Amino acid sequence: MNICIGKISKFGVRTKQKEMKPTKKNKEYMRMEPELPCVNEPSSMYLYLKKPPVNPLIQILDELISLSDDIISKWLNITTRTFRNYKTNETEIKENTKEHIVSILSLYKHGMEVFPTKFEFEKWLTLENPFLDNKAPKDFMSTISGIQFIDTRLTAMEYGENV
Repeated sequence: MNICIGKISKFGVRTKQKEMKPTKKNKEYMRMEPELPCVNEPSSMYLYLKKPPVNPLIQILDELISLSDDIISKWLNITTRTFRNYKTNETEIKENTKEHIVSILSLYKHGMEVFPTKFEFEKWLTLENPFLDNKAPKDFMSTISGIQFIDTRLTAMEYGENV
């Protein structure tokens, strides 16, 4: 069962979220938690963070994202060394960093639903975008509100807006 029940359609009606089945296109999902909450649902995010993690989220993040450790650590507002320590389980992850990791994973899950491949989603994340004041979407990822903003842009793309 997915915590995110669905999305608000353009008519204001909540639609049922698609169940992800393993296909060649979305095989990156296989290690991702099936119950990741939607980025823009704070109550679901809070409840998800209060339960014990099933999978080591930092390892899933590291395996899923093909961008550099420097970029990921900037998103998480930590040093690259701290990020690497998290990956080797030498340091316990702070609560705000866990929330940030879950938000990024949720954003990636949404991005891989919108784009045909993870590569194309990451390409979109890293390129400057005129609809975002000539900033790359990755430049917004160092805050939860920035991740939520990028998530709303992905939703807009699903409904045909230029982003």
